Amino acid sequence: MKPPQKRRISLARVKLQSNTVFRMNVLFFTIFLLFSLLILRLGFLQIVKGEDYARAIARTEEVPVNTSVPRGRIFDSEGRIQVGNKPVNAITYTAMQTTKREEMMTVARELAKLIEKDVNKVTLRDKQDFYIQLNTESATKKVTDEERTAIAAEDITEKEKQRKLDALVREKITDEELASLSAEDLEVLAIYREMTSGYALTPQMIKNEDVTDEEFARVSERLTDPQLKGVNTVTDWKRIKSSDLTILGSTTTPETGIPATRLEYYLARDYSRNDRIGISFLEQQYEELLQGQKSVVKNITDGRGSVIETVPVDEGKAGKDLVLSIDSELQSELEKIVEDKLLELKKRPNSELVKDAYLVMMNPKTGEVLSMVGKRIGEDKDGKQVIYDYAFGTFTAAHEMGSTVKGATLLTGYAKNAVELNEVQIDEPLKFAGTALKKSIFNTEPFNRIPMTDLMAIERSSNVYMFKIAMKIAGVEYQYNRGLYVAPETFEEMRNSYAQFGLGVKTGIDLPNEGTGYMGGTAPATKLLDLAIGQYDTYTPMQLAQYISTIANDGYRMEPHVVKEIRSASTDGVTLGPIETIIEPEILNRINNTQEEIEQVQTGMRNVYIGSSGSARAQFSDAPYTAAGKTGTAEVYFYEKNHELNGEYAINIAHVGYAPFENPEIAYAVVIPYVTTDPKNVPRANNEIARAAADKYFELKSKEVVEESNLIKPPYSKTVEVEGE
Repeated sequence: MKPPQKRRISLARVKLQSNTVFRMNVLFFTIFLLFSLLILRLGFLQIVKGEDYARAIARTEEVPVNTSVPRGRIFDSEGRIQVGNKPVNAITYTAMQTTKREEMMTVARELAKLIEKDVNKVTLRDKQDFYIQLNTESATKKVTDEERTAIAAEDITEKEKQRKLDALVREKITDEELASLSAEDLEVLAIYREMTSGYALTPQMIKNEDVTDEEFARVSERLTDPQLKGVNTVTDWKRIKSSDLTILGSTTTPETGIPATRLEYYLARDYSRNDRIGISFLEQQYEELLQGQKSVVKNITDGRGSVIETVPVDEGKAGKDLVLSIDSELQSELEKIVEDKLLELKKRPNSELVKDAYLVMMNPKTGEVLSMVGKRIGEDKDGKQVIYDYAFGTFTAAHEMGSTVKGATLLTGYAKNAVELNEVQIDEPLKFAGTALKKSIFNTEPFNRIPMTDLMAIERSSNVYMFKIAMKIAGVEYQYNRGLYVAPETFEEMRNSYAQFGLGVKTGIDLPNEGTGYMGGTAPATKLLDLAIGQYDTYTPMQLAQYISTIANDGYRMEPHVVKEIRSASTDGVTLGPIETIIEPEILNRINNTQEEIEQVQTGMRNVYIGSSGSARAQFSDAPYTAAGKTGTAEVYFYEKNHELNGEYAINIAHVGYAPFENPEIAYAVVIPYVTTDPKNVPRANNEIARAAADKYFELKSKEVVEESNLIKPPYSKTVEVEGE
């Protein structure tokens, strides 16, 4: 038997061992839990959040860099280049994230020794800031302690206080002090302002205009020089045109970059501030295709943010090419026709208001726009008469089109059961209370009654026939010298019907800022009659062309388009690349008329050209092709902001037509606003332009057939010499 003392010691040891084991178990379990949590956390970060963090790292390191990827080119329908790119030498500067202003100034001074930089873009603010940077101590002392105290006491943010203080310093710099900046200083400043115009890691264009071979070589030789750190010599691209056609559009330059109004939109799409973008017409409409895809590099930085290596990630791609539906040869010939006629009209008496003329030609079956001509007479800076391209007016400028719209009125009458095929109506001057006689131009004597059918109403352009259709739609009967009441809904009913033809609504042309014209009100009631003959609401030449195309195309309204193909970037920069997209014809709607009703109007329009009373018989009766159309004359009042002749009475003339009559290939619309102020001597220039344009189309078509038969038609790969703007 053990002694009691030894037994107590043994029990104590057992208890101590038991406690130690327990504590060790708790410790190991705690460690196990901690490691488990750590593993779970690592798993969560790697598996669940791994892609998010990888994207975050990519956003930090992968920087889209503007390497002057060539912008997509624009060709006409026959493969002739209209807008291209000319390679030019350029000098750029890229600041690192850690680059200081002092270092940039050193580079600017060194670079100024190697190149000549235009200083015309240097602003007063630039000069003031530069002077302050060169003379910081003396410039800041210009502000007194009292002025500093007063600004500090204002209840504004510290940032606003500093802004006011800086502005005060600039104000105190005198003209004499600014004049002390030497020509060399200003050249350094001009370079420095370009360096600081963008973000770090984004190349800024220092010079890409008129960089001489000597300048390019001098800079290239010193690219490894620490004093030129960030400077590079590259090939840039200058946008050039071989046509003055305004709808081709324009782009900004690297100096202007993205306009402030669109900055956020493009920055959100990985553009840089100094990127060139399309700012008008086709260049703007197809910006995303023409811009191309920038090259992407991964900038590897050290712990201080300095770039130690640049790794290419994506070489980028040149912009896609556009092939237009416009034939530049046809366009050029039609421009000459319109231009010559406009100059001729301007020499006539009573022509002080005429300055514009428009012609649109399109394929009525496909919607392809074959030509868009707009010309405007103006004066250059020396006061000499010149003619500007005003093609964008074909889809932005709206005018009263007169009787050209009577085809839509007659078809509306058929659809609304207001008139039947071959129905006879009496053409007679109408007298409503409080208004002058409303009459047809060929029947002006009161109480003179001429019976005529719907076909004759189109051929002779009867206003009264159309008036009676409008009144029948409104559900009212004519009563001599009585007032006319028309429900406002009738105006909407008529306009909705016209919209089926493209009148008063957007045509869908693939160009920005399309106009829809002016829509008048619903009073007085007699305005409904004016609406029926095209002397109330206004329409654009493009709307007019779509309207006549709808009639020519048996009631199907096609969406007009200027681009017919989108092609991949060329591999050699000369030939056209493979087709990516063909713009297919798109039917917008079909009018609510039977084929028989449409053919009745087509016949009436054919009679306008060949009938004994046709208003265009003199110009079209001897045409070697079949055609149909409608003329229009509208009495209007001139208005132009701040013009001295506002309110002057004038005449608009218009013409719509299509050919061949049996199987239309072309539809055309001619508009000449304010052609004269003398209603008794209205020129027929609208009809003459229409005939000359149709003749030219078929002449060039015959020429093309001959060339194809002789196998000498130029292929799409033909190159064309292009001069800069």
